[in-house]
Amino acid sequence: FFFGRPGGRGMIRSLFILTTQGDILIEKHWRGFLNRAIIDQFITEVDKYSLPDEVPPVISTGKFYLIHYRCNDLFFVCPVQGDVPPLLVTDFLFRFARICKNYFGEMSEETVKNNFVTIYQLLDEVMDSGVPFTTETNVLRGMVPAPSLMAMWTKDKKLELPEELGTSIPWRHSVKHTTNEIFFDITEEIDAVIDANGMVVSSSIFGTVDSQCNLSGMPDLTLRWTNPRIIDDASFHPCVRYNRYEMDRVISFVPPDGAFQLMTYRIYQTIQPPMYCKPTISFGETGGRVSIMVGPKNCGDKTVEDVIVTIPIPSCVSTHNLEPTMGITKYDDKTKLFKWLIPKLPKDKVPMLEGTLSLAPGVQPPDITPTVRLKFNVNMFSASGLKIDSIALHNESYKPFKGVKSFTKAGTFQIRTGF
Repeated sequence: FFFGRPGGRGMIRSLFILTTQGDILIEKHWRGFLNRAIIDQFITEVDKYSLPDEVPPVISTGKFYLIHYRCNDLFFVCPVQGDVPPLLVTDFLFRFARICKNYFGEMSEETVKNNFVTIYQLLDEVMDSGVPFTTETNVLRGMVPAPSLMAMWTKDKKLELPEELGTSIPWRHSVKHTTNEIFFDITEEIDAVIDANGMVVSSSIFGTVDSQCNLSGMPDLTLRWTNPRIIDDASFHPCVRYNRYEMDRVISFVPPDGAFQLMTYRIYQTIQPPMYCKPTISFGETGGRVSIMVGPKNCGDKTVEDVIVTIPIPSCVSTHNLEPTMGITKYDDKTKLFKWLIPKLPKDKVPMLEGTLSLAPGVQPPDITPTVRLKFNVNMFSASGLKIDSIALHNESYKPFKGVKSFTKAGTFQIRTGF
């Protein structure tokens, strides 16, 4: 990474945390004050899109590049100038959002309002004059205590830098647990485009491996996959010995204590999704017809849950009459998005959504039929087939409990309805 030209134009100047409606909750400036009017330009650009997920991560204005990361209903926005690597800023925003989640739980407007002081203290530590500095949660907890411990810390403890900063493993300190255990959650998001015939046009998987480590002492772990060669791109926590992974695809690491993200990965191959969605949307001179079938597929005995089928209703449609055989429907008149929600997909029935769309008088039917978007969750299921073969503990004599869970959900999953 490079940090721009001398004079600071290539460094991160400011960070704003705001709601999706544009209300600024937090603003922090490291290299000179920046007027809030820049956020008005950001919200103007965001309002051009029907869904927050469709907003590009980098928005160019006349003077600034607005790089942002969305976390639930909050935007983390950094206006930058000069030669700033966009991925550096994006990664910093992602890491800071994860730090906040680690401190406060799920991020929301209420969470930010209740933790102003702690968030500003964290912003002082994670950035040094516009350059990302300390982003390791375990180190930060030694300098900025969690809100529940704030009163105790300020009363009984002096301000000291954590001892781990002077070691080769600053993310770890020796601790003692009554129960030694470590858990791994493998979460995979499927991004896919399916054509009108049900064939996969493109697909990939973005995976994360999150861990909860409660191990005493200084454990040294070795994790082996059953099929590591299917992983195309991988990014690791600093605790992972990358040279070892490059040689034999084994993950060797001394884990931080508590919750952390061990790695993320990408798999680029044709993925068979755990469910099917067969939409048929056609238009005539006076209106259109909709017929959608959904059901489980390629998921064995696992249950597909939290299914959401989203249909963008064309602006030329005046009224619609769509009825499901199962689940409920919702319609947002502002965004013109029709949603069909099914808590669980049955294996003995085929849920269907059918009905008609009426065009406004004198309006021509749309030239392109809408693209259907799909969301779903499957517990204890790995779409890629990636599995942990073994987890070995070195440097300690006890035998820990080890647990692994897999979880698959839809990322950007689109089904085309036209040829």
